[in-house]
Amino acid sequence: MDTKSATGPFANLPPVLQLLHEAKAAQRKTFAELAEALGKAEIWVAALFYGQAKPSPQDLQTLSSVLQVPLIKLRGIGGLGKEWWPYRGLGGGIPTDPLIYRLYEGVLVYGHPIKAVIHEKFNGDGIMSMIDCRVSVEKKEDPKGDRVVLTFDGKFLPYAVW
Repeated sequence: MDTKSATGPFANLPPVLQLLHEAKAAQRKTFAELAEALGKAEIWVAALFYGQAKPSPQDLQTLSSVLQVPLIKLRGIGGLGKEWWPYRGLGGGIPTDPLIYRLYEGVLVYGHPIKAVIHEKFNGDGIMSMIDCRVSVEKKEDPKGDRVVLTFDGKFLPYAVW
């Protein structure tokens, strides 16, 4: 991929993140393989490639080695020093990417039922933490068509009464 004329999901990423995607493709690595090398979760590694997770210096060293990218080039990931913090989220408005929109649609359609069941199971008013959360994606083979299994494993945080 030519990072200067990138389109699609990489177009709005800083050049160094475009470089990560380019190196990943060139080395034919999956996020799962990179996660194993880093000792991190697959979704966390994917989040890093979109500037939504903050790597340690050791993470950058490992990526440099595995992706065969000079470390000095990776240190520029949005100024990934002590002063840089990830920007998380999709931005405003309704997502237009079909897969992301379907996740959004799932929350629109099932959000209230999920909320009601969570309140019943946890005996109270609260939320699921997205800070203390693990996300995984699994493929479940099915003769009628393979299925996507998304798991959000988040800590329950009860609302405080004050």
